[in-house]
Amino acid sequence: MERICIIVGLGNPGREYAETRHNVGFMLLDRLAAHLNSPWKIDRAHKCELASAPGVLLVKPQTYMNNSGVSVGPLMRYFKRSPEQVLAVYDDIAFPVGTIKLRAGGSAGGHNGMKSLIAHLGTEKFPRLRIGIGVPGQKSMVGHVLGKFSPEEAPLLQESLLKAEAAALMILNEGFDKAANTFNPKKEKKEKKPRSKDAAAPEETESPDSGAASPDAGTPSTQTSPASAADAAGAASPEPQATAPGGQGTEPGGAPASR
Repeated sequence: MERICIIVGLGNPGREYAETRHNVGFMLLDRLAAHLNSPWKIDRAHKCELASAPGVLLVKPQTYMNNSGVSVGPLMRYFKRSPEQVLAVYDDIAFPVGTIKLRAGGSAGGHNGMKSLIAHLGTEKFPRLRIGIGVPGQKSMVGHVLGKFSPEEAPLLQESLLKAEAAALMILNEGFDKAANTFNPKKEKKEKKPRSKDAAAPEETESPDSGAASPDAGTPSTQTSPASAADAAGAASPEPQATAPGGQGTEPGGAPASR
């Protein structure tokens, strides 16, 4: 996989959305910008906020979630980068709060911001860093993603952001594959139960027709298993040597929409 040169965090602009589940992409980008000592600047031409650091460009689209690709697609082409050099960071209801997962590509999974990115980048083949926000439960999807984290979830949110920050920095310094192997949840291996054996072989009985002995064949039971970057975008900089940290959307000008 190519080196990551652009990291895009998905979210909605405006104070009213700053602490919502849908904005964890923005939350992570703010942490990265602070860690890399890179101030945010407005790029009106590409409808986004940019923070430039050695070897990487941080991007927060200001188009609202559903139109994120309107910003990212033209910006990627302006800096002559490929989709594989763009890392998308966004919220995912498929994982509980406190969980992150890296993926090299794939579908949008019902996420409107990702649908827009795929449409404007022209491919599904670009890497992602997904941050779990939990399932809606009895809430509507809109109410869930545009709602805030509960006080009980706050420590888990900080844990996931800390892991996501460390993963993003490892991607820049050591590559996507290394980060995925390090931070993706490990699948637990299930122990296979030994096949059962018949307790005792049945007694042989004579067949009245042939006189041959025909044992009763037992069938063993089985267990069934359940189903860094190159030059900074726009600036020639050395490969980043970031250190590990210490410590869906809306229509333009309208009300937020669901995933």
